Amino acid sequence: MKIIGIVFLLFSVLGFARDRELIPFSKTEFTYIDSAGNERDIDMTGRDFIFVSVREEDSDGRFYAVDRDGTVWLSGGISSGEEIGYTPSGVWSVKQKKRFYTSKKYPEADGSNNMDYSLFFTNWGHALHKGNINSTSHGCIHVQEKDIRRLFRWAPPGTPVLVSRHKYIQFARPDLKRIYLTEKKYRRAGKR
Repeated sequence: MKIIGIVFLLFSVLGFARDRELIPFSKTEFTYIDSAGNERDIDMTGRDFIFVSVREEDSDGRFYAVDRDGTVWLSGGISSGEEIGYTPSGVWSVKQKKRFYTSKKYPEADGSNNMDYSLFFTNWGHALHKGNINSTSHGCIHVQEKDIRRLFRWAPPGTPVLVSRHKYIQFARPDLKRIYLTEKKYRRAGKR
């Protein structure tokens, strides 16, 4: 019976994840193809959202926090599911937030919280959460602690989470250069 349950779980996760596709065409415009092959255009103009390009071939392995004026204000590296399909593509939203959380399915041996700052976005338990971006996950999206803390504070329940297997960096690059490469010149008070 346990084997049947595991097979069903794998089938449902892989089935839901693999058949969906989200293709970015600009910073805020996307085409979503559902598991039945139906296409619809999605325009996120005027909305805060999180875009995740999972770490697979032809994608970035980054998350992007986009605010309602269309500016990418935060971005960072991520790791995702260990196999193609473990992290589901598609259009989701933050269902719930948990500051401290321990996975019931994949707990740490020492009992520590292994999913802190969780932003759950599917009914199957997928979340963006604090994790090692250099190792794969069981389907969640690992984000470095310094980034997930900011993302956790910024994203209320209902915030759209768009997950894709396509690159997004070409749309975000101008904002990222402005945010991360701007040279800051500081002067001490009274010195010239």
